[in-house]
Amino acid sequence: MQMNREDLLRAYRTMRTIRDFEERLHVEFATGEIPGFVHLYAGEEASATGVCTHLRDDDFIASTHRGHGHCIAKGVEVQGMMHEIYGRRDGVCGGKGGSMHIADLSKGMLGANGIVGGGPPLICGAALSAKIRKTGGVAIAFLGDGASNQGTTLESLNLASVWALPAIFVVEDNGYAEATSSSYSVAGSQAARAAGFGMPCTEVDGFDFFAVHEAAGAAIDRARQGGGPTMLHVKLARYYGHFEGDATTYRAPGEVDRLRAEKDCLNRFRARVTEAALMDGVELDAVDQAVADEIEVAVRNAKAAVMPAEADLLTDVYVQY
Repeated sequence: MQMNREDLLRAYRTMRTIRDFEERLHVEFATGEIPGFVHLYAGEEASATGVCTHLRDDDFIASTHRGHGHCIAKGVEVQGMMHEIYGRRDGVCGGKGGSMHIADLSKGMLGANGIVGGGPPLICGAALSAKIRKTGGVAIAFLGDGASNQGTTLESLNLASVWALPAIFVVEDNGYAEATSSSYSVAGSQAARAAGFGMPCTEVDGFDFFAVHEAAGAAIDRARQGGGPTMLHVKLARYYGHFEGDATTYRAPGEVDRLRAEKDCLNRFRARVTEAALMDGVELDAVDQAVADEIEVAVRNAKAAVMPAEADLLTDVYVQY
């Protein structure tokens, strides 16, 4: 699928924003100022960006505990996210959700989710709504290889297939279900799992933005046209532990260094667009600097922002219609 110059710059900026956001959180979490748990998405940027580039604000996604990249790719505002992660009152969820529960319904982001396999049922509801209302909308569930074992996921695959829902299940296989190699933790292939529900599955190189973009575009177009659900099995890698503080003793020595040197999605993107003369390194360097400045401001503002007060405790407890 062809992308113009503006589309390419937007995609690169999104991936760079995710990377810098996560790299900075890796540093800041060590200071002890960020409450709760943090699970970083660094290394997986091409997946969220390649998928969400095709989406509209009225399309919905559901995420995982490793959700910052999905949020940014879907258009959730970086400053509001940083406030949320620091537990500040001006966070996108009022400082009450933190890293694992960022949501922004105005952007179609149904939420990061601390429950493994918690996202697929949510997007079945969103997809069913789009189908009944004939909006042409789609719903995307991002899930990990470990979540593909969950009953919630399998039931969702069944429901989406039976009702031919406009749903996409993006299995981000980073090689580990927490600390266990997915070669041991996941029985059978993802393609066979999808086939068991009569659903097509495309395996994608998650280090290649263009491969993800093309596969996601085909699946999303199919869903919008009433063709039903698709699974994308995106093979990639995370650069940090399952959570911040994970000693990663289960990973081979030098594993992450080799991935960064040989497969990094940002480096591959830069190489491809510059070699094809679609843009030059100066433009991309300018994006890098602009993003670095944006993240610096976001962190500084979040640290100085107001904490929730006692009066905020009982707000947002009940839904009002």
